[in-house]
Amino acid sequence: MFLGKEKTTTAADFRRLYDSAFPLLFRISYRIAGSEEAAEDLCQDAFFRLHEKGMSFPNAEEAKYWLIRVVKNGSLNYAKRKERERKAYQKAFREDHREQASGEKDFIAEETRIEVKAALDMLPEKFRTVLVLKEYGELNYKEIGRALGISEGNVKVRVFRAREKLAELIGKDGAHVS
Repeated sequence: MFLGKEKTTTAADFRRLYDSAFPLLFRISYRIAGSEEAAEDLCQDAFFRLHEKGMSFPNAEEAKYWLIRVVKNGSLNYAKRKERERKAYQKAFREDHREQASGEKDFIAEETRIEVKAALDMLPEKFRTVLVLKEYGELNYKEIGRALGISEGNVKVRVFRAREKLAELIGKDGAHVS
């Protein structure tokens, strides 16, 4: 299946790919989709598609990069759909839902998380994607470039610009987001 024509992929090969790639795929999906359940479903769906299509890759690393693209795109679609639903509910009910945190520290942490998430959502997709892959997917520049089909230099520029824009959106002049 994923190791090319010269070798037949075994269930053990597929399991090794699953075990090695799932944590990374889950982090990426969770950061984009914002839901553990959705992230798990999106990752499972990506592996199902890989198995169902019987796609051929020269090695497991190439299969992993294909899975990253599938999970990223699925997660972006999920997030867009959820955002449309959220806007529809807001328009229909005009309710203000505010979470109450227990204690000032918890409140500040939650507000910061919400602020960063909102700022990330405001970034252009090309910047948001590389930043999510770098910071939450823990991929290096070369891996991100391979996953997105762009040069390593382009990845570095996009990550730099994404961090600058994110800091600007959050309102912390000169902050280094990493």
